[in-house]
Amino acid sequence: MDLLKYLRSNILNLKPYSSARDEYSGEAMVFLDANENPFNQPYNRYPDPLQRALKARIAELKHLSADSIFLGNGSDEPIDLLIRAFCEPGVHHIIQIEPTYGMYQVAAGVNNVAVLKVPLSAEYGLDADAVLGAVTPDTRMIFLCSPNNPTGNALDEGEMIRVIQGFDGPVVVDEAYIDFAPGKSLLSRLPEFSNLIILQTFSKAWGMAGIRLGMAFAAPEIIAVLNKIKYPYNLNILTQSKALELLQDSASVENWVETILEERTRLAEALSGISYVEKVCPSDANFLLVRMKEARKVYEYLVGKGIIVRDRSKVMLCENSLRITVGKGSENETLMEALEEYAL
Repeated sequence: MDLLKYLRSNILNLKPYSSARDEYSGEAMVFLDANENPFNQPYNRYPDPLQRALKARIAELKHLSADSIFLGNGSDEPIDLLIRAFCEPGVHHIIQIEPTYGMYQVAAGVNNVAVLKVPLSAEYGLDADAVLGAVTPDTRMIFLCSPNNPTGNALDEGEMIRVIQGFDGPVVVDEAYIDFAPGKSLLSRLPEFSNLIILQTFSKAWGMAGIRLGMAFAAPEIIAVLNKIKYPYNLNILTQSKALELLQDSASVENWVETILEERTRLAEALSGISYVEKVCPSDANFLLVRMKEARKVYEYLVGKGIIVRDRSKVMLCENSLRITVGKGSENETLMEALEEYAL
């Protein structure tokens, strides 16, 4: 990908802020460079702005070089930064599939960038020809979510590759739920495509939603741009230290994922037996999209029972559908008992 063609000129020419911790990293006896309070260690010190220790651990897990990794405050931060870096406000636009994760449109709107939406098929399949057919000279980025939210299905790899190869600019593939879809990540193919950017997160399979840690993987040249325009200390010291601690226990994560996949199968079968459920959509994620009669009434009934799911009925192609996260076995049983008691 030609960065000179797609990057905004002001971003290309921007001189980034240089913090005290950018100018020096390592061990020392006395730090008097950052105007920090000398008391209340270690929280008195600014965190590593480039998260070197954390990136080194993630590089081991993902079999990538650290300079191909950007870490953000959730995946929402790199989504915003990418749009900010590549899209001129009021001029350029992004393309996204529909339905999909809502933050692409929100981040675009915040940056005054238009969004062109390309509908998925009735079965939520990706049509590469339709996506590429929507590209114009003002298209600066394409977003694909796989497994997709709220539909739950992984997009066809061949169709995604066609989009990546058919568009010269950045193609973002959001793999937030990829740990629940073994063998379907494009991460191993990252070196093949200089325009491919992959998003992943520790919020789902790793159970770290509360510490807000997202990842972007891309060519080092793209990662350098994100580091250039991010806020200097975008990940606090608590997030970095807790993530390093939790990343030592990958065995628990494997057990969690296995359990969630088993529960997903069990829950899908149970939901299919409910008389007013019309369809349980196949899922590669940790949730199920369920089409049913009078979904809003069912949602409100569940709220009254203290059970919270997500009503997606107003989303394109998701009419009368609830999105149900796969919980613990006991939580799923509580849900099913309530649904079985409900009468239309």
